[in-house]
Amino acid sequence: MTTLTDLSNCSPGDFVRTLHGIYEHSPWIAQRAAARRPFATLAALKLALQDVVRDVSEDEQLSLLRAHPELAGKAAIAGALTRESTGEQASSGLDKCSPDEYATLHQLNRDYGDKFGFPFILAVRGPTGRGLTRREIIDTFARRLQNQRADEMAEALRQVHRIAEIRLNDLLGVELAFGPQVMQWAEEIGAWSDDEGALTCAYMTDAHRRTAAQLAEWMRQAGMQAHIDAVGNVVGRYASSTPDAKTLITGSHYDTVRNAGKYDGRLGILLPVAVVRHLHERGERLPFHLEVVGFAEEEGVRFKSTFLGSSALAGRFNAALLDQQDGDGITMRQAIADAGHDVSAIAAIARDPARLLGFVEVHIEQGPVLLERGLPLGVVSAIAGSSRYLVELTGLASHAGTTPMGMRKDAAAAAAEIVLLVERRCAQAPSLVGTVGQLEVPDGSVNVVPGRCKLSLDIRAADDAVRLAAVDEVLAGISAICARRQVGLSVFKLLEAEAAPCAPRLMDQLGAAVERAGLPRFDLPSGAGHDAMQMAAITDVAMLFTRCGNGGISHNPLETMTADDAEVAGQVLLDFLRALR
Repeated sequence: MTTLTDLSNCSPGDFVRTLHGIYEHSPWIAQRAAARRPFATLAALKLALQDVVRDVSEDEQLSLLRAHPELAGKAAIAGALTRESTGEQASSGLDKCSPDEYATLHQLNRDYGDKFGFPFILAVRGPTGRGLTRREIIDTFARRLQNQRADEMAEALRQVHRIAEIRLNDLLGVELAFGPQVMQWAEEIGAWSDDEGALTCAYMTDAHRRTAAQLAEWMRQAGMQAHIDAVGNVVGRYASSTPDAKTLITGSHYDTVRNAGKYDGRLGILLPVAVVRHLHERGERLPFHLEVVGFAEEEGVRFKSTFLGSSALAGRFNAALLDQQDGDGITMRQAIADAGHDVSAIAAIARDPARLLGFVEVHIEQGPVLLERGLPLGVVSAIAGSSRYLVELTGLASHAGTTPMGMRKDAAAAAAEIVLLVERRCAQAPSLVGTVGQLEVPDGSVNVVPGRCKLSLDIRAADDAVRLAAVDEVLAGISAICARRQVGLSVFKLLEAEAAPCAPRLMDQLGAAVERAGLPRFDLPSGAGHDAMQMAAITDVAMLFTRCGNGGISHNPLETMTADDAEVAGQVLLDFLRALR
């Protein structure tokens, strides 16, 4: 079996010969990567090969893409595929397609080649390495056919790297300790939902309670003491051999949005459980107590109230929320009681800040930054603060045919100008983003100048001063637009949340663990809210982001990651825990 040491010490010629099948018919990649030896870790080798491809011209990248065969194409039928491609296509049953499936794939291959000028490339062994189904392959093929060429070329190259990653694992006999288990667990609890055919896990529903019970059981199997507290948090404790030691908390939320993905929040629970199991199997204890917390609610789907679980730990639970009702008129208080919990015990959940070392949350990025940079991990610098508003515009509904353009008081036209104002102003700082996510013309008609319009406004930044300056300028600009257009304006503030900077001492220790894994440390802000924001009220916090696939999409069934990225995240978390001081 070839080892990483062998690859680092052999001659350049042997290095290229050993890696000849990793990148399809493209030995030049290994030739150029040979000069970057030695490689301290597998992650460093993978990144070096990827960097070679990133740094070449577009023509050379296209030659790499065109070296790949079509899926179930002429080469496959003729038996002319490489050994690696033959095995990969067979792993997904592409050698056993029905006549209709062959016809569909052949048509997709033709359409794709005509549009992009290179073959469709997909790592058919998939995120887990076990293989996609033919249905999944065809659906992905059809979806990606709708991409723009630049986006699709970038995605095809990412798929090439994923294929190479899996082939390297096979060549070196790599056995992943954390990734496959985390992916399997995510699939298991991802099958339990409030909605048929889509993953929805709202607070204190049957699916939510079943998920909590399963998380607690996995925690116990991993060697932790586990319980479900009064607000529904699942708490696993891996005790130190030093009874009076402080506690490090890690975790994330297990509730979901409607029609969700499988990894948002849940990765940050499952990965630490897998890491604790690894420690427990070796009889290894940490110099501090470690708590893994599955926070019961972060998304606010059922009762429109976010961060219930983490706010309880932080001693910030708002008891007035207990009387909030869901769509069926059931109060939160009743839902908690029906689950067998005592609302009077929620206050006692709060942790003593003096007993805490900090809080560390592992989470999928929910964005494309790491994906675009080709990095599996990033260290979060701060969680963005957020300002949200509802804006209502009142113009004058009038006949579309008889009202001259210069005499209109068009609420929708004012809204359109506001959208562009938000886009223009929020492009002026690196961590600043602005979004108009809802835009409505109530009672609108095709032949009526819009008299009313409603729109949402969401402005976020990792720096509160940057965010508030943008808010002031945008609101002033909205007022000016409405005054010029003679449109009435009402603005309602919905949310004001301060940014939560991550603690430099924890960031540096996470960053050092990333670098020891053979990866560069890359810091980035989080534009999404996380449970760490609540925990920052009582202790130092840090976050480790893991790369998302499919363009970085999240809160969506297409949300995805790979077992290899989960693996390196687990190795970094384990290293961080062992080195934490």
